[in-house]
Amino acid sequence: MKKSTKINFKMKRIKPKHLQFLKELKENNNRKWFAKNKECFDGIYAEVKDFFKGIYDAMQQTDDISQFHVHRIYRDLRFSKDKTPYKTHFRLHLGRKKPLLRGGYYLNIEPGNTVVSGGFWNPNSKDLLRIRKEFAGDADGIRSVLNDKKFKKYFAELGGEELSSAPRGFEADSPAIDLLKKKQFIARRYFTDEQALKPGFFNEVIATFLALRPFFDYMSEALTTDENGVSLYGH
Repeated sequence: MKKSTKINFKMKRIKPKHLQFLKELKENNNRKWFAKNKECFDGIYAEVKDFFKGIYDAMQQTDDISQFHVHRIYRDLRFSKDKTPYKTHFRLHLGRKKPLLRGGYYLNIEPGNTVVSGGFWNPNSKDLLRIRKEFAGDADGIRSVLNDKKFKKYFAELGGEELSSAPRGFEADSPAIDLLKKKQFIARRYFTDEQALKPGFFNEVIATFLALRPFFDYMSEALTTDENGVSLYGH
C-alpha cells in the first residue's frame, strides 16, 4: 500500500549555536581545539541528531526509509591530501527501501552551504545504462517530471556530473542527449543561514523531500523493470 503524503510535522530547529560551532571548527580544525571543545560538540551533535531523527520520523510516515545515516564528524584521512581531521558540516542521509524503491534523501547543515538534496550520486554501470536506455527510448516521461511546477519551484533543474559527449552506444543527435550525458542525477535546493535558522526550516526540508517523490517514482519504475516494462522482481 502506498503511504500517504500527509505528514504530522514536529517543530524541531537548527539553532545559531549549531552553525557557530561549525564556523569555529572550520577556523580551528585541529585535534587540540576539538579535544578542548569536545563536551560542547557532544551536546550540539546530540541536538542536531535529534533534528535529523525528527526528519526521519516524519519521512517514515510517507515513504519506506530503510537507512538513517548521520555522517561522522571525523574525516577519513587515509586517501586524502587534505589532512584536516574534522568535517565542518552535519549531514543526514535517508535511504529508501531497496530493491523496489530507489533514490536517497540528503540534508547538509553547514554555514553558507546548507543544502536539501536527493537523487542518484553514483549509479552502478548496470543502472546507469538502464536509465539512459529509458531516456533514449522516450524522454517525455522524465521531462514531464522535471518540468513540473513543484519540481521547478524547489530545484529549478536536475544537476550532477556530465560527460562532454554522447556516451558509448548512444547517438549524439538524440533528442535526449542532454539527459544521456549525465553521470549523476541530483536535485539540490540551497538555504541561507538565516533560512536554516527559521522555525519553519524543518517543514521546508520535508516539503522539499516530498517534491522529489515523482522523480524517485519515475526512476524506481525504470530501475525495477526491463525495457519492455516487465518487473525484474516478480511484482
